[in-house]
Amino acid sequence: MAAAIVNEHLPTPLDATSEQPPLFDGTTRLYVSYTCPFAQRVWILRNYKGLHDKIKLVPIDLQNRPAWYKERVYHENKVPSLEHNGKVIGESLDLIKYVDSNFGCPSLQPDDPAKKEFAEELITYSDTFNKIVFTSFKGDTVKEAGPAFDHLENALHKFNVGPFFLGNDLSLVDIAYIPFVEKFQAFLSGVWNYDITAGRPKLTKWIEEVNKIDAYKPTKADPKVVVEMFSARFLAKH
Repeated sequence: MAAAIVNEHLPTPLDATSEQPPLFDGTTRLYVSYTCPFAQRVWILRNYKGLHDKIKLVPIDLQNRPAWYKERVYHENKVPSLEHNGKVIGESLDLIKYVDSNFGCPSLQPDDPAKKEFAEELITYSDTFNKIVFTSFKGDTVKEAGPAFDHLENALHKFNVGPFFLGNDLSLVDIAYIPFVEKFQAFLSGVWNYDITAGRPKLTKWIEEVNKIDAYKPTKADPKVVVEMFSARFLAKH
């Protein structure tokens, strides 16, 4: 069961002129960018588990990022990263498992062995899914991206009870895919007029249910911003 709704004031992103927050002062900090889908995974989970008071959100301006972030916080200079218990760790798929395991109920990982195995397969496949779709932006986009969304449609038939990948309950699998499906849907629709839900009833229902999740709503990006951001990155003429 998701935590109660929290109307959180989102802090202003820190840029090259911003002072560094204290490091290892006992506060757990989640460094994010408001437009980064990798960071959004951990942000959604943090909200869903009601960890607003336990994990402080620290947004970074990736276009004008502060030097101290790479030098003193996270040498990889990427988001997300989590400052917890005297260390800083990164990689979004590792982080959603870490946060789920280290920060209270509800757990979003299944106990059932069949679901556990399938969850691992899908979480691993998420990198492949993203690569296929991102690569398609440089080629025959609709033809190349289509099979990736077909894979999700088929996966949603596996446990044919409830709208989510593992059935009735939201899991880390859903959280791994939500930010990317959101942004891919906006970009493919806005630029190619391609509807990823056409002919995919399970994916259609999944997106509908995801959009009802209060923990997800404040993390959503404006579709126009997504189209502009992705167009500049993938469609810019060199």
